[in-house]
Amino acid sequence: MRIVIARGGNALLRRGDRPDAAVQQANIDRVATAVAALALEHEIVITHGNEPQIGLLAMESAADPVLTAPFPLDLLGAQTEGLIGSLLVRALHDTLPGRKIAALVTHTLVRGDDPAFARPAKRVGPVYPRDVAHSLARRRGWHIAKDTTGWRQVVASPAPEGIVETETIHDLLACGALVICAGGGGVPVTADHDTGALTGVEAVVDKDLTAALLAEELKADFLLILTDVPNVYADYGTRHQQSVLDVTPDDLRRGGFCEDSMGPKTEAAARFVERTGGLAAIGALDAAYEIVHGRSGTLVRSDLTVG
Repeated sequence: MRIVIARGGNALLRRGDRPDAAVQQANIDRVATAVAALALEHEIVITHGNEPQIGLLAMESAADPVLTAPFPLDLLGAQTEGLIGSLLVRALHDTLPGRKIAALVTHTLVRGDDPAFARPAKRVGPVYPRDVAHSLARRRGWHIAKDTTGWRQVVASPAPEGIVETETIHDLLACGALVICAGGGGVPVTADHDTGALTGVEAVVDKDLTAALLAEELKADFLLILTDVPNVYADYGTRHQQSVLDVTPDDLRRGGFCEDSMGPKTEAAARFVERTGGLAAIGALDAAYEIVHGRSGTLVRSDLTVG
């Protein structure tokens, strides 16, 4: 079975962690352990988030006195793909001795006229107190928005339209490699209508929507979205909270999940199942093997009818 696994950037930097290299190195071992058991039985493609990492790089770049202008988000995203890809390759190399493993800097096509460019909404980087966030926004020209525990920078997040390296990923899978790609949703680029030339854009693509599109283009059997909760919850955080364990795409869309947390994950799962007829699931990182084998997580499928 071909499985695309989507994991957030907070797998390396969780809330409250210091953004040190040693912290990220230690946290990556959990990811490698969770993936290893599945990799022994299936073809695996891993995608990952980069919100903490790209936010940190953006902050450093904006404050660097040597630069005449900060690095654009597309290049910062490419840096995070290299950083996180290297950590994953090293950890998986030790966990899966003898397995071919490749980390690929991946580019995601977006439309230059996507309305998202006029409405920055994707949260990146650290959480700041209100006064600090507003001061940074004034000095650095940031857009900011309230988060659960403070304020964060927000950037444009256009919809993914295609993955430039899909054929290359197909080739890598065909030779038995485990592929790490589409980190942070991929480096966002537009393609010239006449020449096809690629141009980076100032944006961050949603990692889960990119993972769903990649899984579709790769003709994957299963999209596995790993997070920090054991499954999707209806009425999350209230006294009416209930686990959602078996669900259709329509059911997910009626759930009204928050755009800042579970919303993109449920939408990605719904899209993949609708467009391919495959299976998707959402659940906890440490239960990855159990989720694929139907013993944990929220399973998303097109038809719940029992034959």
